[in-house]
Amino acid sequence: MFDGTKRTGAGRLLAHLLTMVFAVGALTLAGPGVATADAASLCAGRPTKTIAFATGELRLHKSRQYVCAVTVAKNPGARRQMSVSLQPRGGRPAVDSGRFTRQAGPVTVHALNRCVRATGTVAGRSGSTGWILC
Repeated sequence: MFDGTKRTGAGRLLAHLLTMVFAVGALTLAGPGVATADAASLCAGRPTKTIAFATGELRLHKSRQYVCAVTVAKNPGARRQMSVSLQPRGGRPAVDSGRFTRQAGPVTVHALNRCVRATGTVAGRSGSTGWILC
């Protein structure tokens, strides 16, 4: 019988598992940390090009086969019209448009051995590229 002073192997395992469950629950309830990593990318691949404009910036990332784009507002906060468009040469553009608080996108296109062009808009101001990454 369990008298509270000595634990068997199964008792120690149960105590350890309960401690882990409570620790994970506490971290879940605490939510994300105060310091968030803004440098963490929304797109896979390496950063390729950043186009800055008055109200935000257009960020492009490239992996071997794909190009990804996201438009980020310079001053996040109130909802405003934002969009990002990414088009491979000879293909249809991938577009994300709407009223957002911080970013539009990410949008990704297959661009192995193809040029792409991108456009980002925040509150009526925009930045774009010509045909790049050829």
